[in-house]
Amino acid sequence: MQFIDEANILVTAGDGGKGAVSFRHEKYIPKGGPDGGNGGNGGSVLLRADRQLNTLLDFRYKRKYKAQSGENGRSKNQDGKWGEDIVLKVPCGTIIKDAATDGLLADLVHHNDEVIVARGGKGGRGNTHFATSTNQAPRIAEPGTRGEERALAFELKLLADVGLVGFPNAGKSTLISVISAAKPKIADYPFTTLAPNLGIVYYAEGKSFTVADIPGLIEGAHSGKGLGIQFLRHIERTRVLVVLIESTSENPKTDYTVLLNELQKYNPTVAKKPRLVALTKTDLLEAKAAKKLKTLKFEAGVAVVPISAVTRDNIDELLKTVWKKL
Repeated sequence: MQFIDEANILVTAGDGGKGAVSFRHEKYIPKGGPDGGNGGNGGSVLLRADRQLNTLLDFRYKRKYKAQSGENGRSKNQDGKWGEDIVLKVPCGTIIKDAATDGLLADLVHHNDEVIVARGGKGGRGNTHFATSTNQAPRIAEPGTRGEERALAFELKLLADVGLVGFPNAGKSTLISVISAAKPKIADYPFTTLAPNLGIVYYAEGKSFTVADIPGLIEGAHSGKGLGIQFLRHIERTRVLVVLIESTSENPKTDYTVLLNELQKYNPTVAKKPRLVALTKTDLLEAKAAKKLKTLKFEAGVAVVPISAVTRDNIDELLKTVWKKL
C-alpha cells in the first residue's frame, strides 16, 4: 500500500429542508388552519480515527464529500426527514486543519476519536409556527439554512514509541527488519527508504513497543534538503529516539552532532527527547577497531550500544536499553 501522509479535501454538510406552507383540507372543515411541517436538518460531516488505517491514500483519489440534505416539510404537520451524516475515517495520529486559515481543528490520536468538521443546516419552520390571533392563515414558511462548507488539510504523524534517526544507509531499515516483522526495502544506496516504516517489537512476554523508521536525514534536512523535512514530523510523537551512527564513519561524533543540529532546527522539543546511540555495522570492522568503539562516548547520560543488524550481534542489548528508556 502506498504511504500518503498529507491530503486536502473539501467537505460540505447537507442543507436544511424548507418548511411547508399547507392548510388542512378536511370534509366539513372549509377553513382549516395551517398544517405545514418543518424541514429536516441537513447531515453533518464527521471525521473519526481508525486504528486499522495507516495512510491517507483514499483522500488522494476522492477529494469532495457532501452529506445528505434534509427533506422539505409536508402537509398534515409532517416534518421532513433529517439528512444522514457522513463519517470519514482517518488513521490515528491525523491532524485536521482548516486549509483556508491553517487553524487547528482537531488532533485525532486515539481510536474512535472524532470531530464534526462541517455542521448540517437547520430545517426551516412550517407555516404552523406563524399562526397568530390576527393571522390565522399564514402563507409563509422558513427556508432551511445552508450546510457548512470547509476545505480541510490532513497531516498524519505516526504514533510510535521509538523513532530511528540517522543518515541514509545508516542501517535503520535493516535494524527494523531484524527486530520486528516490518519488511522495508533494503539496498546499499542512499534514500532506499522513501516512506516511514512502522514495526512492532515483541521484547518479552507482555512487553512490546512500536518503532518508526523514517527516511535518512542529511545536513540541511530541516530546510528541505533530501527527504528529511517531509518525514521529520513522524518522530514528533515518539517517546525515545535511537540515533544510528555508522561505526565505519571517519568521525562518528561529527555525524552525531550534525543529526542533533537538524533535529534542533526542525523542532527543539524533538531534540530534547530521551535518546541513545546505536553504532551500526560493527561486522565490517576489524577486531581492534571494534574494541575501540566500546570506549566511545557522545554526551553525558546517552548510552552507546555497538550493534550489527546483519549478524544480530548485541541486538538483545540494544532492545534491553531501549526498554529501560521506555
